[in-house]
Amino acid sequence: MAGRLCSLIVLCLSPTVNSDSHSLRYYYTGVSGPGYGLPEFSIVGYVDDQQIDLYNSDIGRNIPMAPWMKKKEEEYWSRETEIAKSTEALFRHDVRTAMNRFNQTEGFHIYQQMYGCELRDDGFIRGYEQHGYDGREFLALDTHTWMYVPTMAEAQITTQRVNNPDIQAGERTKHYLEDECISALKEYIECGREALERRVRPRVKVSGQEKGDTMKLHCQVYGFHPRAVDVRWMNGEDEVHSYETTHVLPNPDGTYQIRVSAEVTPKEGDRYSCNVDHSSLEEPLNIVWEPKISRVVWIIASAISIGVITPSIAVCSFLLYKKKKLHFKDPSSNDTEESFIDIRKKTRSVAL
Repeated sequence: MAGRLCSLIVLCLSPTVNSDSHSLRYYYTGVSGPGYGLPEFSIVGYVDDQQIDLYNSDIGRNIPMAPWMKKKEEEYWSRETEIAKSTEALFRHDVRTAMNRFNQTEGFHIYQQMYGCELRDDGFIRGYEQHGYDGREFLALDTHTWMYVPTMAEAQITTQRVNNPDIQAGERTKHYLEDECISALKEYIECGREALERRVRPRVKVSGQEKGDTMKLHCQVYGFHPRAVDVRWMNGEDEVHSYETTHVLPNPDGTYQIRVSAEVTPKEGDRYSCNVDHSSLEEPLNIVWEPKISRVVWIIASAISIGVITPSIAVCSFLLYKKKKLHFKDPSSNDTEESFIDIRKKTRSVAL
């Protein structure tokens, strides 16, 4: 259940292919009680696609996850641990409050919060914050009005309270996202620049699979870093819209992979290709799919070839036979040996 909401949020807010964009994101997860192997509370931080730290109620402290975050001094980790412990106490209260909103007194329930900021090289910044309950979005921050918006009826009481002019929760969040969050992100970028800005070109493999009158095209893109990538099937200049896309999945070596498929009905003049755009590329890759001759076509072609070649062999053999009879000499003569060599050469060339 927790993974379902996290996946939704990550997909909606994944960084673009822009090579000069960085993001800082935090995920808070609180559960109504121990179960399913989850701690009662946890915090996970990410810079771009790399996890930088972890706190949960089982370990009771904030610890570095990315190797380059170990450069941070012990004072930093002590401070982050104290903040996490205070947040844990608040989140336990939030879980109970959410259960009350849904008139629930027991059972296993999950409350989540995700927030973060993005910084681009051109100076553009943006922030975001979302809350979820049991795998569904509960409320979100509108970053145009800086007001919280309920996405289900049970969240209306909460949004009315936090949007109260005396509380101004949205304005406080705006200050954090546009100031403190961006400052922290810049600090993390400097700390882990080598790892964060590593660029590995994607490798691409295209294939086709017949399905009756249609063709299932597959584009496997793998071995790339960073995570953000754009993959699409094209027919000439037109995009093919019947997509099946896997999530971007991690490889053991720290790179990523994705597969994008499209089901098409090829017509004469169609030219299908897989277009891949990634920050490691100066220009997008465009890999053309070359259809293979089907078994039926091969059989027909073979039958036609046999029908043409077999009569040719018969005619040539007859001509050679006639020539041999006209020029037959004593086997002991050199001319006879040369004639047989010539015949074999000519026969072999026809057969091949």
